[in-house]
Amino acid sequence: MSQTQNPSQSNVKTYAGRCLCGTVRFEAELDLTEPVSRCNCTFCVKVGATSSIVKPSALRVVAGAQSLGEFRKQSDSKNSRSFCKNCGTHCFAGGYVEEIGGDYRSVYVNCLDDVDLTELTIRYWDGRNNNWEAGMRAEPWPVRAQARA
Repeated sequence: MSQTQNPSQSNVKTYAGRCLCGTVRFEAELDLTEPVSRCNCTFCVKVGATSSIVKPSALRVVAGAQSLGEFRKQSDSKNSRSFCKNCGTHCFAGGYVEEIGGDYRSVYVNCLDDVDLTELTIRYWDGRNNNWEAGMRAEPWPVRAQARA
């Protein structure tokens, strides 16, 4: 089941994005009429990421590539998060998850210029449990384990 956006869709537009200090700038081809996503994994919860998943070719860093740092939860992880080393803003992530279509980039839509998050439809992943096969759903997945009666 592929959850990455198909760049041939008619509602795809090119959006400009940047970190807080403006050092890192990027462009992303996104269809924001489609739902964006949040995840309950520890990383996404800590940074408050709201993202749109695309193929790697739909994301271009146009300035500040030398100022990007990379975070991997484990050194052998296929997935990483990119942030500005000057201001600390997390701009996007990337890696490989077979269940969402393989190679991907996850653009943090809160870093896009002139996009109002309140106008977007948000869906939720259960990344905390590597439950990618369940796909996105309208209700948030639990962040903590539920107490059993």
